[in-house]
Amino acid sequence: MLNHFNFQKIENQILITNDFGKYAFLSEQEFKKLLRGDVAEEDPCYQTLKDGFFLIRNPAELYSAEAVTALRKMKNYLFSGTALHIFAVTNSCNINCIYCQAKDKASSLGGFMTPDTGRRAVTIALQSPCDHLTFEFQGGEPLLNFDTIKAMIEHCDAVKGNKKVEYTLVSNLVSLTDEKLNYLAEHKVSVSTSMDGPKYVHDFNRRYRGNASSYDYMETGLEKLRGKGISSGAIETTTRYSLSYPEEIVDSYYEHGLPGIFLRPLTPLGFAQADWDSVGYRPDEFLNFYERAFERILEINRNGTVFPEFLATYFLRKILHGAACNYMELRSPCGASMGQMSYYYDGDVYTCDEGRMISESGDRAFRLGNVYHNTYQELIENPICKATAVASVIESLPSCCDCVYQPYCGVCPVVTYAMEKDIFPKAPGGFRCSVYHGILDLIFKKIKSQDADVLKIFESWLGGELNERD
Repeated sequence: MLNHFNFQKIENQILITNDFGKYAFLSEQEFKKLLRGDVAEEDPCYQTLKDGFFLIRNPAELYSAEAVTALRKMKNYLFSGTALHIFAVTNSCNINCIYCQAKDKASSLGGFMTPDTGRRAVTIALQSPCDHLTFEFQGGEPLLNFDTIKAMIEHCDAVKGNKKVEYTLVSNLVSLTDEKLNYLAEHKVSVSTSMDGPKYVHDFNRRYRGNASSYDYMETGLEKLRGKGISSGAIETTTRYSLSYPEEIVDSYYEHGLPGIFLRPLTPLGFAQADWDSVGYRPDEFLNFYERAFERILEINRNGTVFPEFLATYFLRKILHGAACNYMELRSPCGASMGQMSYYYDGDVYTCDEGRMISESGDRAFRLGNVYHNTYQELIENPICKATAVASVIESLPSCCDCVYQPYCGVCPVVTYAMEKDIFPKAPGGFRCSVYHGILDLIFKKIKSQDADVLKIFESWLGGELNERD
């Protein structure tokens, strides 16, 4: 008996997948036999189809027990509370990024979270039933409101009890002083900065207010962080200008000793949405950039160094290991509220960081409540939380439910809302859909090729072989 599956032709074979995250490549002849229910035990594909739950076998109870275990592994994020809490301690910034997603031309800047609001936000976050939490301090530029960050960390350390809390800071590093550096080291705060590639790309995308180079500040800041033993990383954002430099961008990350690179497409929010014609691009343009960069990444890895592309790694964790993804947008339902919450400087709480960004234009559609008026339980029970969950169950969305990549993909209701004024996508094949589909095409073609070196590299990105970078 056949279980439900989706399929797509890739080159000369048929790729089939199911809700458990299992996949198989079949010849056209094998695919026809599967559809007819004629797959026999002696057929080469039988064991793969059986182990992948494509064939429902007797006893049904045993099959169900094994299948449920696989599904639970793919969806284990549903069994814990909100783990990621993002605190936007200010919306002020000292960099003028051409793609800023956190503000648009209607934004009113200059808001700073007070220490009291920060402590109340921490108290709410600690009410999550999750035992292991991540507190992420963002902006604007969070170092501009460092006193509030200190108040929040010290309050958390005093009242967190048995909960484990990891602190992380997202900063452009322009305002990193020795005093702040020492505090971050003392309290084990990891730091993520932005690096869009070589200096000429970075400074074009991320323009410092004045004649100084934001790249120079970033580079100096990274060196200081490492000198203090502070865990640090960087994120890349791809603009139209970036598209001409895929290999150079990858090389800049590798040469700076970073552990890998996340080739991130633009999110159409804030300035990026308003100025899309000048900073944005078509999906096929990004995919051409991505494929060139990906080949350069594989070239680096063939020399024996683990240097992953992190977006591909999120997909591969699902594809090769059948494991849940910690990337909120690739969950089903997405991580809005259930995986993350975002706390704005005024105490308002949003479903996610993207929902908070939408509010910069005056649209508070994704506001759950406020730290002065609501508990965590009230926030999580807000109908907005439930609506975003329903809108991001990819298994039930038209076109998504029939896509061969459904088990590995996800949607963002906030981005859908920004593009279509509806949290439910009205038509398939939008920008993010096309980008993810193209990346998954590339990954599965690599898997299908059975190139031993590439498969070894993929496994190394998931914690397998090769040598980790220092």
